[in-house]
Amino acid sequence: MNKKDTPRIPPLTEDEWSDEQRKLLSYAHREGGFYNVIGTMARHWDASKALGQVGAHVLGPTSRLPARDRELLILRTAWLCKAEYEWAQHVHIGLKAGLGRDEIERVKRGPEAPDWAVFDASLIRAADELHAEQCVSDGTWARLSTVYDQLQMMDVVFAVGQYTLVAMALKSFGTPLDQGLEGF
Repeated sequence: MNKKDTPRIPPLTEDEWSDEQRKLLSYAHREGGFYNVIGTMARHWDASKALGQVGAHVLGPTSRLPARDRELLILRTAWLCKAEYEWAQHVHIGLKAGLGRDEIERVKRGPEAPDWAVFDASLIRAADELHAEQCVSDGTWARLSTVYDQLQMMDVVFAVGQYTLVAMALKSFGTPLDQGLEGF
């Protein structure tokens, strides 16, 4: 794991943006700077645009998952991948999506942690199974399918897959935490 103080691939700064990047990335500007995840991925602009389409689906209105459920999946994936940047960002997003701090802490302990509702434990278990076996087991699939339709089941896999890829990239590239984010 890359634990260097200096990123292997530094985030692109706004003064380095091309005209196309300026047009497409201005949405991600925030007070005090630019999200390092976007700046890092923008170094490989063609790949960034392609990956961004999948990311926009997972986080956007075309995904069929409720935001709270999606964030449980992403947080568990970040925890399993030991992806500090991903975890830090999605703690904030998860809180906005309706997760409580106690639930976020419970994500770390996995599907067997006490106090999970059966469905929430099944979501966490699906992330665990995808991480370990790259496949949701029949039992977990059956439990989730009592609530989710076919497209939602597909979005479970897409969410975990997308954020596994993001974890690999951010950790390998050494993407630093954004200012104000707290890691593990």
